[in-house]
Amino acid sequence: MDKEILRIVIIATGLVVVMGMIVWSYLKGKKSERERDSYDDSVQPDLSESASDFTQTGAGIDDFDIIPLGSVKTYEKSDRYFEENDDDDDVIDQAPRLVTPSIIQFSLVAHADEGFNGTDLISAFKTVGLEYGSMKIFERLDANRLVDFGVACMVEPGTFPTENLDEFYCPGIVFFMQPGELENAQAVFDDFVDTIKLLAADLDGEIRDHQRQPLTDETVQAIRRSL
Repeated sequence: MDKEILRIVIIATGLVVVMGMIVWSYLKGKKSERERDSYDDSVQPDLSESASDFTQTGAGIDDFDIIPLGSVKTYEKSDRYFEENDDDDDVIDQAPRLVTPSIIQFSLVAHADEGFNGTDLISAFKTVGLEYGSMKIFERLDANRLVDFGVACMVEPGTFPTENLDEFYCPGIVFFMQPGELENAQAVFDDFVDTIKLLAADLDGEIRDHQRQPLTDETVQAIRRSL
């Protein structure tokens, strides 16, 4: 074969090989691009459809609504809830009303171990206007000479002697009244309490309630409200 022809054949063969490689690379690139486009289409949603779905269903906010600050109600003291609670507080603050007792009974107990002396008792009773009655106890009499309340000795039979008063001692005295028998029970009760306080100061004694506990202002007021 002529050398010139051989050289042409070699060049032509090289061109064919080069062209083949170029075509193969091109085709391979196209295939990769198609696969990539296909993959992107399968993964990414349609933005227009997603926007529509978001608007219609509220997707993407995890079922929580965003509430404007202006729509949040702030409860003030004037709201009915607080008004009702205020009423309840007033009810709680009010002391419970006691049932009026048929007999109110307080006592005055001597601080001294020997108790109250008879002479001292009679003197103190006269000072506060108590009178000795037919039942041998001391009484508070009203303008019509009716008994408002009585005072008895704490020792049975509860009477006070009229003789040998210097030798008579008692550990305490008992005050009692029947509010149901009185026209103005509150006024008599006030006098009842005041008289006991005066005698407690004069005779040096401790005032006790119906449960033999020290008498408190709360107990006095509770009983007074019940009258």
